[in-house]
Amino acid sequence: MKIIAVDPFYLRIPKITTAADGTQDTLLVRIRTDEGIEGWGECDASPLVSIAVYCCPMSHGNIINIRTSLIGETLNSPDDILRLSEKVLRNGLDIQQIQHAFSGAEIALWDIIGKKFGKPIYRLLAEMSNTPNTPHPKLPYASVLFGDTPENTRQVAKELHDRGYHAAKFGWGPMGKLGEDNDIALVRAAREGMGADTQIMIDAGVVWGTDYETAFRRAEAFADYTPTWLEEPLAPDAIDAYSSLISKNPSIPIAAGEGSSTYRMAEDIIVNGGVQFVQIDAGRIGGIMPSFQVRQLAEQRGVQYVNHTFKSHLSLAASLHVFATNPDFDLLEFPAAGSELSQRIVKDPFQVDADGLVRVMDLPGLGVEVDIEAIHPYLAPVHIEIGTETVFEQSSL
Repeated sequence: MKIIAVDPFYLRIPKITTAADGTQDTLLVRIRTDEGIEGWGECDASPLVSIAVYCCPMSHGNIINIRTSLIGETLNSPDDILRLSEKVLRNGLDIQQIQHAFSGAEIALWDIIGKKFGKPIYRLLAEMSNTPNTPHPKLPYASVLFGDTPENTRQVAKELHDRGYHAAKFGWGPMGKLGEDNDIALVRAAREGMGADTQIMIDAGVVWGTDYETAFRRAEAFADYTPTWLEEPLAPDAIDAYSSLISKNPSIPIAAGEGSSTYRMAEDIIVNGGVQFVQIDAGRIGGIMPSFQVRQLAEQRGVQYVNHTFKSHLSLAASLHVFATNPDFDLLEFPAAGSELSQRIVKDPFQVDADGLVRVMDLPGLGVEVDIEAIHPYLAPVHIEIGTETVFEQSSL
């Protein structure tokens, strides 16, 4: 089977705002083969920057774009995915965002191989790693932004509770920007709206940079409301600050890792940062295999692996396959308040079952199908020229 096309697609809603909402636009990647099998993936990255990584003209042997590396290549097994990943990353050694951008293509490659063999991706991963292949349900936590005020947050939390969610994460917004009292009020409101018998998670949105002392004080203040974790109180690369924070033994666990765009970054936050929950985005770190490798490291180190997914259910599918077979990693970040674009990318999105849990789809590949008709209105045409040469023309869906 030969790769005959690698097509990135820029999708966006009509009006983009400064809200910390990564569902306002996205980059989907479709890979086609000469056997008629195609796969899809999604990047959680700046779409136009990522498109450049797919099509930029060669500068030298260490700057070769993703499409050039993949088109014409053989793809017949999971081993080919590993080989092609190594080739893409080697050819793009000096392209700064290569792993981040490649995530979408790598996921699409897995989707193709799963379809070729008629197996869901989690089974292929289990076979490669010689581990159990039984999937386990996950408890979805609705992932939303804090409201602009505590009262807004309370209302959002109550609505989530009324929709049947037993866990929810609240993040970004005004957290850390209006003083300690407001921060505590936001967390209190989230707890009151969700109720005492649920889990809440707090995402500080890297607001305290390297200031681990303030992060520690907030963790102690938030502990009264029993959050499952305090997420990303510090900058993604503030490894020493994370280590200092955790050495103070805060009353609630610390979570981080979504900013990892390489396996090494995730390893650093686990081994040297000391976080208790590591959150990995398959659409950022380079795709499914590096995410799975972080899962394996988390298992070895006694750290809880959690997906980071604030995109569509295409991304959710990729993330869920990574840790579906580990019964101890039982929490699933679940996009619950994204844009209309994010809600329309796949035809049959994941559902929360009657028992409040989410299960991986036992279908070939990712197990979800992109809804071409639904996303077509969001397609933003891209045409890139250098002089008189066209280097990129977005393909038709």
